[in-house]
Amino acid sequence: MAGELADTCAQSALDAFELRFYEGGVQVRRSLRVSWNACFERVDPVRAFRWSKDGGSYAGWHWSATTAGHVGYESWLERDRLILLDADPDVKGIASQPFWLHWHDGSRKRRHAPDYFVRLADGRCRVVDVRASDQIDETTADAFEATERACRAVGWEFVRVGTPDPVLMANMRWLSRYRRSRCGRRPEVAERLVSIFREPTPLLAGAARAGDRLLVLPVLFHLLWIGTLVADVTSHLLAADSLVQNVRGE
Repeated sequence: MAGELADTCAQSALDAFELRFYEGGVQVRRSLRVSWNACFERVDPVRAFRWSKDGGSYAGWHWSATTAGHVGYESWLERDRLILLDADPDVKGIASQPFWLHWHDGSRKRRHAPDYFVRLADGRCRVVDVRASDQIDETTADAFEATERACRAVGWEFVRVGTPDPVLMANMRWLSRYRRSRCGRRPEVAERLVSIFREPTPLLAGAARAGDRLLVLPVLFHLLWIGTLVADVTSHLLAADSLVQNVRGE
């Protein structure tokens, strides 16, 4: 009985929600039932990014190593989430403001544009809204609940994320400076680093063993960004004595 009720609710949601998004340079609006399988990780933003006159919001574009293109954001909080998504090896596609979700809440028409649509390596889809917990009012909470209901109807994940751990974020902002592939274009240096860090070794000591630090450190940080080398980025800021290791231990 519970399973049948869930199926009925899902079928109802497929027709209760509509998506408006760009297709071939033109905005189209279709029911969730017929549009859920579009490649939303490749669509253009459905609306322009907004700037706050009082300086409380900062919009911009982040060059993503995952997509090899620019992905927009409307706040530092969204920018930080983009960096974390970009560093996640399970993430294979990211789009910002991918669609308008339209529905009727029983008294009036509503719409909401989620912050990000994410395609994962196994094909799963994830819709991400970024909002600090103390910035969620009743209207926003209702929009997130409706978005989650729509996602559940088509088998997508929905997550609302807030402010990341400050130590983790400081480290990931630093490593993101070395996300571009050009930072790793010294294969002989990368091979030496992978060999040197077979066992946990202090960052700077290992870099010195590999050669000129001015040449070695960009490669080392790139290898940390892509996950070939690992370090604890959650407990302490990366420093000369941070232990680094080849993730394969080979």
